Amino acid sequence: MINIYSEKEIEVMQRGGRILAKIIREIAKQVKPGISTEYLDKVASDLILRYKAEPAFKGFNNYPAVLCTSINEEIVHAVPSERILKNGDILTLDLGIKYKGYCTDMAITLAVGKIDKRAQKLIQVTKKALEIGIKQCKSKKHLGDIGWAIQNYVERKGFNVIRDLVGHGIGKNVHEDPQILNYGETPSSDGAGRRGIELKEGMVLALEPMVCIGDYKIEKTEDGFGYRTKDRSLTAHFEHTIAITKKGAKILTK
Repeated sequence: MINIYSEKEIEVMQRGGRILAKIIREIAKQVKPGISTEYLDKVASDLILRYKAEPAFKGFNNYPAVLCTSINEEIVHAVPSERILKNGDILTLDLGIKYKGYCTDMAITLAVGKIDKRAQKLIQVTKKALEIGIKQCKSKKHLGDIGWAIQNYVERKGFNVIRDLVGHGIGKNVHEDPQILNYGETPSSDGAGRRGIELKEGMVLALEPMVCIGDYKIEKTEDGFGYRTKDRSLTAHFEHTIAITKKGAKILTK
């Protein structure tokens, strides 16, 4: 079942989303060569407490940490550890919080020190893919429109979208229906080629394109929670929580 949220509920989620965006920015300031991802998890935990919110990920499907810290070929859900960040790494910070009973979710990919041009382009393309997907988030559009727009852009830039991991609905729970694919079929002029449900006002979605330089096939990481590319190619990941409103997409995690 897909939940439809009221304007008042979306306002609460937007307040939580603003807090989440502030927390992500503060964590990002700490990212540099020589620090551990475990340290970043502690920073995230302290900030969530300071803003009187709750971590949405810790304990969800037995996940043991507050923050997800995925490095290089790791796509999502990598558990923070004693691993030290090195110059040239790229790092995805993925964090969810619960504020006054409602969840928001956000992710960004950052350079650690100086990275090469290919990694820079990967990050830029993935960030832009999220923007393109958000533009499709309007009443009467379909989930397939989002996936096709993201895939079409990413592949034109020479990269691939991860197929086996998806975005999701969000609200009272961190993961709700529907699942949101980052790929899709070309829509025909009459809409017959569109796949997926029609978008409606009051839906709240976590859009999160995950993009890789190489093949999109994935596997689990040794920690049992994360995923990485099978060919160990670099990946990037950006995510916003958005609401479908009368005026189109409202980004709640700004």
